[in-house]
Amino acid sequence: MSRRIALSVAAGAVVLAGAGAFALAYAGDQAPALADSTARYTAPEGARNGSFTFSTEVTASSGVKNVKVLAWPDKSGLAAKQPTAKEMTEAESARCKAAGTGTVRCAYTVAVTAGDAASAPRGTWHVAVLATAEDGTTTLDTKAVDFTVG
Repeated sequence: MSRRIALSVAAGAVVLAGAGAFALAYAGDQAPALADSTARYTAPEGARNGSFTFSTEVTASSGVKNVKVLAWPDKSGLAAKQPTAKEMTEAESARCKAAGTGTVRCAYTVAVTAGDAASAPRGTWHVAVLATAEDGTTTLDTKAVDFTVG
């Protein structure tokens, strides 16, 4: 192999190794990612309560510390001023279970009484989610998924 080719290969290997190290360092600083979010609202029927259920998958390279959930109606004051990360820290937490390296599956369920359903605004509702990683980085999605209250 000629000296010029050997130097080019060596330089290329150094560049690739540096790019790989940068990519790994950058990946460690990435905010949590939400995926496969779903919401389901079931109205109360007769003497039986209904329910609201939300689930999502969260991935963070440093691990997931917590996931906060808030359902809010489109026809409310939050439509003009959506929830902030600071406000979301006071929201209720989802229950999360490990689903692989740095990934958790989270679920949040609450009973809906006949009184709750009667006073709830009809129409589109949004689910806001605040995911916090172990390293302190956060992701706020104020409209992770929508559902309808009829």
